Amino acid sequence: MSLRSTSVFSCFAIACFLTLSSTLQSAEDWPQWRGPNGDGHAPNARIPTTWDEQTNIRWKVPVAGEGFSSPVISEEKIWLTTALVEALSPEEEEAKLAELKTNPRGIKFGGPLTLKALAFDVDSGKLLHEVICFKFPSANPKHATNSYASPTPVISGNRLFCHFGDYGTCCVDIGSGKLVWTNQELHVDHQNGPGSSPVVWNDLVIMHYDGIDAQYIAALNAADGTLAWKTPRSGELDPKPEFQKAYCTPSIHEIDGRDQLVSPGANWLYGYDPATGKELWKASYGQLGFSTVPQPIFGKGMAFVCTSFLQSRLVAVKTGGASGDVSETHVAWTADRQIPKKPGILLVGDNLYFVSDSGIASTLRAETGEEVWQERFPGQYSASPLYANGAIYVFNQEGISTVYKPGDSFERISENPLDEGCMATPAILGNRLYVRTMSHLYCIAE
Repeated sequence: MSLRSTSVFSCFAIACFLTLSSTLQSAEDWPQWRGPNGDGHAPNARIPTTWDEQTNIRWKVPVAGEGFSSPVISEEKIWLTTALVEALSPEEEEAKLAELKTNPRGIKFGGPLTLKALAFDVDSGKLLHEVICFKFPSANPKHATNSYASPTPVISGNRLFCHFGDYGTCCVDIGSGKLVWTNQELHVDHQNGPGSSPVVWNDLVIMHYDGIDAQYIAALNAADGTLAWKTPRSGELDPKPEFQKAYCTPSIHEIDGRDQLVSPGANWLYGYDPATGKELWKASYGQLGFSTVPQPIFGKGMAFVCTSFLQSRLVAVKTGGASGDVSETHVAWTADRQIPKKPGILLVGDNLYFVSDSGIASTLRAETGEEVWQERFPGQYSASPLYANGAIYVFNQEGISTVYKPGDSFERISENPLDEGCMATPAILGNRLYVRTMSHLYCIAE
């Protein structure tokens, strides 16, 4: 079920649009999900290891609406997206469910929907910009544990690119807070709502569209939002539509001397040429893997991917010399014990670190997949971990953040409570940690 609504605004005249700035982001910026390199590392940061509602809170401000997108930071502004949706009555909800051909568990509907981009001052938390990206008379179905503003925006130069899946993609000038362009021509039935975040490579904005009705990746020209290329997924999928969807964010990584787009979908990990969308290689997960969420990370000559549902598997795929179907030649190892479905993973030194959705923290040898240790953490987890100050930070859905040291044995540094928990992965700028909870944005600093 896809909306085909026109937006309530028009793009700025393209005739007066200047070429997208090629200026690199400052080393202090946090321009995309999980930081400058998309790996959760902030090696030069000096953020606190202890805090609570009365300690080390620089400021705390409310965030209107609902959204699980992570904060991104540039030019002294913190940007995030949010959704304002009117609730339906139980009778309206029941009527909407009756219209679905399938009735998956946990599906919710909404009434009139407004999707926004918000900018806050990094020093004070003052709301600087409130940009209406899209408005719709009603909302498509989503899972109760998802939001309509879950994809994290990405900053490149002086532009913010906000993606809302089937609802559309837009570009915002981060200086003025004005819309530059919108695109609503790409559609897919997410079933559970949007989840994949965009990435920017050179002058392209690249996005996943892995739904129950179609599966493809696409790139828009960053300057004007026009379609640059679109590539269907080629891997064989389970015949059941609900096992064909995915919510993962791709990564750009240099392989064999050139940039490649490494892109997990349902059942398969793909490598593409980011300039053209041409498929270069693919590797099977070796089992059913769908609704894939964690972004791949890289090291030791491999890409590490969590397959998510039904049972999550961690797959280590060698990236060098890959061409065609490399399932038999390039899968180095797999692990199946307490692998996260939604939170991402960290590579620090020789080890992989992660926390399962249910709170089991694990460490594996990156080269072999050998288990080093496991420890139980409190609560449930969706946000991805961060590495800073020589420590690992994890954030649960109940408001507890655990800080611990990487190493071959477990050493807890602290547990830090807030009034609410996180679905979004926090961001870091210098000595400040920015945490988006269910209804607020925090600046945590000593």
